[in-house]
Order: sequence, then C-alpha cells, then structure tokens
Amino acid sequence: MSDSKKTLDAWDAYADEHTDLDGWPYDDHAYGLRASRRDADTAEAFESLRYGARHLLVTAETQLGHLPEGTVQSRWVYQLGVLHAALDRLEQLHEQWLETRDALPATAKAGTTTFDDALAEYHAESWSYLDDWATHGKTLREINTAARKAPSPLAPTPAPAPPADQRPLVRK
Repeated sequence: MSDSKKTLDAWDAYADEHTDLDGWPYDDHAYGLRASRRDADTAEAFESLRYGARHLLVTAETQLGHLPEGTVQSRWVYQLGVLHAALDRLEQLHEQWLETRDALPATAKAGTTTFDDALAEYHAESWSYLDDWATHGKTLREINTAARKAPSPLAPTPAPAPPADQRPLVRK
C-alpha cells in the first residue's frame, strides 16, 4: 500500500506541474504516457497484496467488531466498504484481463503492441480502484493497531503490583 501511495504522490506532483489551472495537460502525449506508467506502477505495487486482500478485509472487520466503542473511528466502516467494493471490481477486471490475454493471438506477447495495449487498457480500468486501496488501505493498519492495544476479553486485567514497601524480599 505504501508503494501505491508513493506512486500516487509522484503522479499528483507530476500532474500539478504539467497541467494548466483547469487540469488540461500541456502535452497530451507525454501526459498519456505518464498516466499509463502510473497505472502500471500502481497495479504492480498492489499485486503482492492482491491475493491476501480479502483476508485482510475480513480480519479488519472481525477486529473492528471486537473493539471497545470509544476506540472505533467512525470513518473505518465506510473505508472498509470502499475497500470491499474496490476489491470486488478489481477481481472482476482481473478475470476479464485473463480472458482478454488468453484470447490474444499467439504472437501477442509482452512487448508487442497488441499485448501492451490490452494490458494498458486493463491497468487504466483498474486504476481508480487501486487508488481507493492506496487511499483507504491504511485503515487496515489502523484497525489492527487499535485491536492490538485494546484490552482482551480473554485475559483478566492484571492486579496492580503491591507498593514497593510491601513487596517480599527475594534472596539472590
């Protein structure tokens, strides 16, 4: 998630510098190439997380359900919903990409225009959902941190230590 965030921060800096006040790029071609690179970099950064993302969401939801009321941020439920919706769409797009890739001619390999254009289209369609993960993914870490700090209902609260003057002396 942090790699995606770095990619998006770099994109924001690039877009600010290479567009006019209305958001129109100064050079459409260069801007398009840079956007395509952003899409590919964001997809690559998410790839290592993709297979475990559903598990991370379920874990966060379980942890959220066990947190004491005062420790829950009101935005967390919304953000988990955004992540779920984005992951559902990313999984659909990934399946579509695999079908598209498998339907390409045998000569369409990585590095050919046919393959690279199809892959770029897949990345472009995925980008806004990957952006959701880059933006809201930190919620998973926040919930996990809150869960680790919360008192456990399984363990009794330890009794306070007796004052120093009432502690038994121990021989060394």
